[in-house]
Amino acid sequence: MKFSASMISAGLVAFGIAILPFGAQAADKVRIAKAISSSFPFAGLELGKEQGIWASEGIDIEISAFRGDGQLQQAFSAGAIDVGFGSGPSMGYAIKGAPARAVASVAGEPRNMSLVVTNNSPVKTIDDLKGKRIGVSTAGALTDWLARRLSVNKGWGPDGVEVIPLGEMRTRLAAMKSGELHASVTSTEESLQLQEQGVGRMLMTFGDSVPDFHTHVIFVTDAMRLKSPNIVRRVLRAWFKTAAFMRDNRGVTVKSVARTMGLSEKVVDMAYDEEIKMMSFDGAFSPKALDVIRLSLKELGILDNVPDAKDLYDPNFAPVKF
Repeated sequence: MKFSASMISAGLVAFGIAILPFGAQAADKVRIAKAISSSFPFAGLELGKEQGIWASEGIDIEISAFRGDGQLQQAFSAGAIDVGFGSGPSMGYAIKGAPARAVASVAGEPRNMSLVVTNNSPVKTIDDLKGKRIGVSTAGALTDWLARRLSVNKGWGPDGVEVIPLGEMRTRLAAMKSGELHASVTSTEESLQLQEQGVGRMLMTFGDSVPDFHTHVIFVTDAMRLKSPNIVRRVLRAWFKTAAFMRDNRGVTVKSVARTMGLSEKVVDMAYDEEIKMMSFDGAFSPKALDVIRLSLKELGILDNVPDAKDLYDPNFAPVKF
């Protein structure tokens, strides 16, 4: 006896087994984490979810956030996440044995990082900072490297400013008000927020100071890269569709990012032009930026030696086309 397709379907339904078209099948759940919550590009994760972009690629994302790249890498080691959005220098952790590798660039030059002083500070220009104390989050962090890079770029040498690690920005702001610090490296949004409040004044962003860089990249676990490359490609397509949406829809993007980051829409709108300039729309890695990253890994103390560029990332996924 031959069974027709309709007979098979009827039989399966009788046993309670639903027949779904391919597009209606359950989405693949992917656990995605941000190294920090205070990042304009990273806030695109929530925006993409709100706009149904992740669902359009059959991806159901679970979003979490940490307090730095160190925690992000620990989560990879613990098997707690599948994909991570972190800093370019974090690519060095793969060489130290972390079970995740960079697969695409999220953002280039660090226009989302800035230098801020208090509103009544005697420091009026960058040149006034020679020999002064600059606050950063932690020793070896991107904020630390940017402060030292600025000093080198100005011709003052790596010790032309005194870098002071003091943790959260609120602690550094108190130190700035007391005169213990003369400036701090923080996010562009935070600088603009302090400026809006009449508390601080943004001196510069680091976009022009470090033109060749990968500020943010996407990491994927070795297990997912090697066993489920199709899921990785769909994750990347969804992200770069989101990045394009952020570029083409300023109003909606500002509202969503402001809500996610807990900032005023005015502050996010002021930062928008700088942030969009740095974002990648296909994930391609830049050889020049990778060279800067390689050197930064030793300068930050993440690695003892300057690694080969090929050991920092997986070249099989970017640039992304959709």
